[in-house]
Amino acid sequence: MEVSRVRALRGPNLWSRQTAIEAIVACSESERAIDDMGAFETRLRTRFPDIDLPRPSGLEGTHSLAHILAITALRLQTQAGSPVAFCRAARTLEPGIYQVVIEYVEEAVGRLAFDQALALCLATLRDEPFDSGVVIAGLKSLCEDVRLGPSTGAIVQAAVRRGIPYRRLTEGSLVQFGWGRRQRRIQAAETDASGAIAEAIAQDKALTKSLLAAAGVSVPEGRCVADAEDAWVAAQEIGGPVVIKPLDGNQGKGVAVNVLGREPVMAAYAVARSHGSGVLVERYFPGHDFRLLVVGDRLVAAARRDPPQVVGDGQHSIAELVEQINQDPLRGEGHGTSLTRIRLDEIALSTMAVQGCGPDSVPQPGACVVLRNNANLSTGGTATDVTDHVHPDLAASAVTAARMVGLDVCGIDLVSRDVYRPLTAQTGCFVEVNAAPGLRMHLSPSFGTGRDVGAAIIDMMYPPGDTGRVPVAAVTGTNGKTTTVRLLAHLCAQSGACVGMTNSDGVYVGARRIDTGDCSGPRSARNVLLHPDVDMAVFETARGGILREGLGFDCCDVAVVTNIGIGDHLGLNYISTVEDLAVVKRVIVENVAPTGMAVLNAQDPIVAQMASSCPGQVTFFARDSRHPVIETHRAQGGRVVYADQGDLVFARTGTETRIELAAVPLTRAGRIGFQVENAMAAAAAAWALGVDWVHIQAGLASFVGNAATVPGRFNVFEHGGATLIADYGHNPDAMLALVEAVESMPARRRIVVISGAGDRRDEDIRRQTEILGDVFDTVILYQDRCQRGRGDGEVLILLREGLGQARRMSRLEEIHGEFLAIDTALDALAPGDLCLVLIDQVEEALAYISRRVGAGEDRGRGISIQAGASQAQTR
Repeated sequence: MEVSRVRALRGPNLWSRQTAIEAIVACSESERAIDDMGAFETRLRTRFPDIDLPRPSGLEGTHSLAHILAITALRLQTQAGSPVAFCRAARTLEPGIYQVVIEYVEEAVGRLAFDQALALCLATLRDEPFDSGVVIAGLKSLCEDVRLGPSTGAIVQAAVRRGIPYRRLTEGSLVQFGWGRRQRRIQAAETDASGAIAEAIAQDKALTKSLLAAAGVSVPEGRCVADAEDAWVAAQEIGGPVVIKPLDGNQGKGVAVNVLGREPVMAAYAVARSHGSGVLVERYFPGHDFRLLVVGDRLVAAARRDPPQVVGDGQHSIAELVEQINQDPLRGEGHGTSLTRIRLDEIALSTMAVQGCGPDSVPQPGACVVLRNNANLSTGGTATDVTDHVHPDLAASAVTAARMVGLDVCGIDLVSRDVYRPLTAQTGCFVEVNAAPGLRMHLSPSFGTGRDVGAAIIDMMYPPGDTGRVPVAAVTGTNGKTTTVRLLAHLCAQSGACVGMTNSDGVYVGARRIDTGDCSGPRSARNVLLHPDVDMAVFETARGGILREGLGFDCCDVAVVTNIGIGDHLGLNYISTVEDLAVVKRVIVENVAPTGMAVLNAQDPIVAQMASSCPGQVTFFARDSRHPVIETHRAQGGRVVYADQGDLVFARTGTETRIELAAVPLTRAGRIGFQVENAMAAAAAAWALGVDWVHIQAGLASFVGNAATVPGRFNVFEHGGATLIADYGHNPDAMLALVEAVESMPARRRIVVISGAGDRRDEDIRRQTEILGDVFDTVILYQDRCQRGRGDGEVLILLREGLGQARRMSRLEEIHGEFLAIDTALDALAPGDLCLVLIDQVEEALAYISRRVGAGEDRGRGISIQAGASQAQTR
């Protein structure tokens, strides 16, 4: 068994809506039927007893080694604690080649699980040892390291339940919610509304005390001290037991409570000083340690925290009792689990010494030994929920304290005998206000009811009903994607919205291009959704990006499929037929939001069939107003768009809106059929996105298909009385559409300049010149600068062969170099001629043509917005 490629599908994809690892796996003939391999299953179970061999849904055929690999990788993840459930091993057309797909939650865990599953399968085949226990322990450790902690995870899960999208910005706890202008960010339990000033105040415990005191909130008496001697002086000034803690510490580190006497004070000072820039000495207030969680203007949770302690049994030492407690699976290192392991560190030893015992002491049955005086969960303490018992006045005091510091989410440490009474100097005091508070004591208290504090934080950030999303439209198809995307973005921008757009030319935010090149993949889409200025997003969604990484979003409001045709990279990535290609393109339709819309070409049967896969509603478009799909859908109350008597018609039950094609310069008054379809698709999508008709009409009237607006998409130039068209068409369906358009434009003589993309099938390259040869009088062939894997001259041979199959004999010329071919065609043009140049280097070729023809580009004299708007009729 060999693996030739492994990649992560980070969004909804060909296989599922879940993130997944996809691998190409080659199996020998014997490995394709593991059921016939005798002792293989026995040897596998010996190495991995928890393997579950019955095939999950989606696995097909008999057990091959690829199937076993998928099941094993999935099972290793579940054993490590990852909540995954989907895997598949699909045969390709190549014998023994499988596409293996395994769901993951954390990519690093998924990749390691796949690698270890491969190692296990190979070890089983070779009858070599394999320690699955060690492997699972390693996966668990990695999972703990890379997954979100309990606080951040609770907030993220609350967002997911609300339908709010999220994205981790780092491997830590920095997370973005929402898209574009609606985005918000958190770092653990700290939101982007928590300013640096408020956080700095919370870090400065002396300043926090003075602000709370100014607000009439009870705080402990005390002051900052300069050194150990000053700490003793402060303790004497206060009288009685004191608390000694770092001025700017956190998580209870370096805190000593109930300290009496010179030597203990000096020792506690040294520990506190090692954890902060200064030391604070305060009066010790007897009572319980409570944590109050304030979110916005509400107290949402409260917990009593108890310090780590052991209860003697008369047999085991304190160290042994601690070890027994630490065996609890809820306890772990750091903050990844509900509770933290107890440590017998210097503070614990000191605390035990005060009680007259040490780690080796064996307490009497029932005797309680406290291991430290502070009750932070991070040092091994436990929590009991007391939210329902908090007095309203005490809750109001907590909210006041949070507002004085300036934090929208904060944890307030209260020392008091109970929480049943209002806060006074006699009942208790607030000892700290914490930014980015830990939430696990409230989510999973040791005792009492867990509180959904993650939901409280999300509800503060996003009011009910707000999902933090901006409208998203995704456009795919074989031809017309880029023009449709650009026109749709133009229509959406008419209202003043800032539209983020990705296409095969770059990434745009508003009128500014922020990236160049082919940006029709998921990474560019994610970058647009990160941009804080974006109000709406329109994405060209190419098959390559879907296959390579999945979608760049979890769902869209509108999905547009222009058409599905031959020649669109068939034969690559195991996409061999138009039907295979349709399954890939259909991914955007399958991931339309339930409230969204799919805009589908009714005249393309494969596209029209995608309607059944759409979770939302469907709009069909077609040039033929009498097409059966159009008539049936309209009769059923659905939205349809079609051409009728020189108008674009947008219809649904009881209403019609008409826009004259003469007012849509892109279509040249309706003569360019494929541009009519592009205009229909874009306008239907804008309609689905809620753009009003005045703006749709204005956008259609002001959008001109020139080289600046839609480079390489039927750009028309005038040159010495001849017409020159530059287009990036590069597949047989594009040739058919171009031929239809060219035949609608009268010409004395027709010339075409063409090369071919080497990454197409031989038959698709031949078919292009076969189509063109039926219409053009002269065919000029040139070789692309990049042959995309083909040998020198190989594409030209295929183009010549295709031309030989044409129904008419065209004059043939071969030129080496794109620009020289353009020169040859331009030099041969006479008034009344028409020349179609199928360009390869889009920007460079268009710039060269513009220089040659000067200012002769036909800018399609646009119709004014005011005039165009008057031609829209709604009935």
